[in-house]
Amino acid sequence: MASRPACSVAVVTVLFLLIFPCFSRAQTLSVPFRQPETCGQDQYFDISALSCVRCGAHQRQDARGTSCVCIPGFQMIANNGGPDIICKKCPENMTGVTKDGWNCISCPGSLTEEGKCHCPTGHILVERDVNGTVLSQAICKLCDENENSFTVANALGNRCIRCEPTFINTSRSCACSEPNILTGGLCFSSTRDFPPRGISTARYGELGMSFISEWFTKYLQSAAAACWVYANLTSCQALGNMCVMNMNSYDSATFDACRLFQFVFENTAGLRTVHSVSFWRQNLPWLFYGDQLGLAPQVLSATPLPTNFSFKGQTQNTKMKFVAASYDVRGNFIKWQTVEGGVLQLCPDTERRLNAAYSFGTTYQQNCEIPISKILTDFPTPVFYDVYLEYTDENQHRYIWAVPVLNLNLQHNKIFVNKDSNSGKWLLTRRIFLVDALSGRENDLGSQPRLVRVATQISLSIHLVPNTKNGNIYPPLITIAYSDIDIKDPNSQSVKISFSVTYEMNQGDAHVQTDIALGVLGALAVLSSLLKTAGWKRRIGSPMIDLQTVMKFLVYYAGDLANVFFIITVGTGLYWLIFFKAQKSISVLLPVPAQENRFVTYVACAFALKALQFLHKLISQITIDIFFIDWERPKGKVLKAVEGEGGVRSAIVPVSIWRTYFVANEWNEIQTVRKINPLFQVFTVLFLLEVVGFKNLALMDSSSSLSRSPPSYIAPYSRILRYAVCTALWLVIGIIQIVFFAVFYERFIEDKIRQFVDLCCMSNISVFLLSHKCFGYYIHGRSVHGHADTNMEEMNLNLKREAENLCSQRGLVPNTEGQTFQIAISDQMRQHYDRIHETLTKKNGPARLLSPSASTFEQSIKAYHTMNKFLGSFIDHVHKEMDYFIKDKLLLERILGVEFMEPMEKSIFYNAVFCIMETKPLFLFMICCSSVLWIWLAKILF
Repeated sequence: MASRPACSVAVVTVLFLLIFPCFSRAQTLSVPFRQPETCGQDQYFDISALSCVRCGAHQRQDARGTSCVCIPGFQMIANNGGPDIICKKCPENMTGVTKDGWNCISCPGSLTEEGKCHCPTGHILVERDVNGTVLSQAICKLCDENENSFTVANALGNRCIRCEPTFINTSRSCACSEPNILTGGLCFSSTRDFPPRGISTARYGELGMSFISEWFTKYLQSAAAACWVYANLTSCQALGNMCVMNMNSYDSATFDACRLFQFVFENTAGLRTVHSVSFWRQNLPWLFYGDQLGLAPQVLSATPLPTNFSFKGQTQNTKMKFVAASYDVRGNFIKWQTVEGGVLQLCPDTERRLNAAYSFGTTYQQNCEIPISKILTDFPTPVFYDVYLEYTDENQHRYIWAVPVLNLNLQHNKIFVNKDSNSGKWLLTRRIFLVDALSGRENDLGSQPRLVRVATQISLSIHLVPNTKNGNIYPPLITIAYSDIDIKDPNSQSVKISFSVTYEMNQGDAHVQTDIALGVLGALAVLSSLLKTAGWKRRIGSPMIDLQTVMKFLVYYAGDLANVFFIITVGTGLYWLIFFKAQKSISVLLPVPAQENRFVTYVACAFALKALQFLHKLISQITIDIFFIDWERPKGKVLKAVEGEGGVRSAIVPVSIWRTYFVANEWNEIQTVRKINPLFQVFTVLFLLEVVGFKNLALMDSSSSLSRSPPSYIAPYSRILRYAVCTALWLVIGIIQIVFFAVFYERFIEDKIRQFVDLCCMSNISVFLLSHKCFGYYIHGRSVHGHADTNMEEMNLNLKREAENLCSQRGLVPNTEGQTFQIAISDQMRQHYDRIHETLTKKNGPARLLSPSASTFEQSIKAYHTMNKFLGSFIDHVHKEMDYFIKDKLLLERILGVEFMEPMEKSIFYNAVFCIMETKPLFLFMICCSSVLWIWLAKILF
């Protein structure tokens, strides 16, 4: 039983291989490429097989090329769809076939190329009676043009229709004979007022060319005449559309489309206006806000919109409802429609992102590149829009407010007035279109246009009313720029499109407040720099004001002014960040990029001046004098062989230099001690910006959320907000690190500065540092045990005695712990120090640059011991003429960083808790500022 299924499977497998041997071989998937136009007259294009197939007997290719029809003299007796038809020859007495091809019929006259009956002009072809029965012979029926009927044959020649009304009104017939005027398919009486003959020129000012447009040739004069003579609404709209297609340009010397529209407008002054708008004449479209320069400022900023917007709260209103009245090119009203869904946006995108353009407070930018072939396919004829902003009043009644348009291509007497920066010279308009591929056709409306005009830049500007607290705005302004494209190869040509929405407010008050802050803080910076210069003069012991003093003041002022710019920019950034993102009723809007130039200048100045201060600080630090005083004394004498004499004599045991080297090495290591960890600082700030999402606070929209959904529109970044977010995070993280380092780390983990002081004391070495000629720092590291170069057992014993208070304290003054001091030395002491120091150099050159001869090395050794002995004796009060005294600094001296008392006869040692770190806070602040400025300049400006 088990073998039968196995046998069946084997049999099926053998049959499969025998019947379908092709599956065992590789197959080609290549097919010939055919197009419908390559098929012959007796072939059709098979849309399934994508190839040319021969038609049946007595058949030929149809007009589309995808099926077959009977040849002339044959009727169709079967049609199953597509090419599956059967044809039969007509009888000898019936040479023609009906229009539908199903019946043979006798024709009263000639035949067409398709074998159909043909009637003379003015006649219609009748093939069936009223009940649909086919006549044995077709009849050519003449339409009745008499007064009772006034009918003519339609375009298809199968029906009589009433004549065009202008023919009947003018000549009481269906003919427009002279002296009447026939234009655009309309008939006008020569005895009535007729508008001047217009020129059918399409202007392309961007390319500097113009030519006769076929559309204007056919319909410009007739539209103007019908609008002027008969007040025809669609003709008036069509005339207005042709003016808009000519960029609303006006030339008093040329009767083009806009000049004809202006002629009609001026000669209908007796008609009433629409909705009391003086620019909107009855029967005419509203195209202009007057023809006089200087009206634009009144339109844009005279009357606020009677509505308001808010970001949060119960009265939240962040949706701008723009609607448009749309018209086709012939002047027919299409419909009212909302502009959402990309009506005014040529760039494709999701509906959610397209509609984000009309969310109040969201700066919107959209850019793309579209092939010309797609534009020609999607926009065969232009559609015109009159844009309005819809709003509701307090009684919930719906109203619309006309949105003015600033057409940058408009020419007034051959001048591009709307490109002027002075709004008083602008001429505002109303109607717009996106693509015009119609007026660029020269000889045939069915041919490819020679030129196409595309709205490549559309910008919607919203201006906030000054000092508003309720989110009131002035009428929005649409700024539009068209590009004229010379069609060469539509498949290879493309055009760049941009659509943007910007929000602006008057920044005059903000600039005034910034100038006041800059003036006040700048004056304080001058005082601070003068104080620092006076302190520097005191520390170098020079009372004279010379060029060096002036340069020093300028360097100090550069640093203080950098701090001023930094404070102002941070304050400005935080102001916009807080007040824009947190407001409910809208009272402030972010500066646009053009209004950020002053802010960018301040940031650049802060960075440049801070870099100068940093360089000055670096030069100051590499020019200080540091000497390590070794308090260790020899412990006795040893026998030493005398070279060359063959004898032995006693010599003093030398003091080891390794302790000094070790302390000097530790000194170099603590130069990198910071209260801020740069690596942690950078990575924490980046984590908060990129991962947590604080960077989203810098987006130019009203949302204060830290997250954004990917499908939604992401607004562009504001340079001011990004600067504010970056500096705020950087400073907060830096302050947290400083507090943690000072409060916790130094107390409970390690204090490297205090450890260094302890090391100096254990090594029996003091540090004498002169940062200025007569000012510096001193770390008293003299061991209380007398010797530091000892064995482990004695070292442990000394530490134990010190822990049990069995020896004196480490301080310079007996029974004190003060080991760190700021020192102000007298001029006499400095002179003695310089005399010893001069032996280390020749002609004021560093010893390390001189030849390493034996005499030079011995001279350095001698100078070192002399300096060590001198400074040690100075600390021990040996030189009464160069003595010193110890005191505490006054609180005001600590705050101002200036010593009030000048060391005349005696030097002064000021008690200081952390004398080494006193120069670090400024250095850390410079690093912080420089890092933030680098981030902003690198990531935002570029």
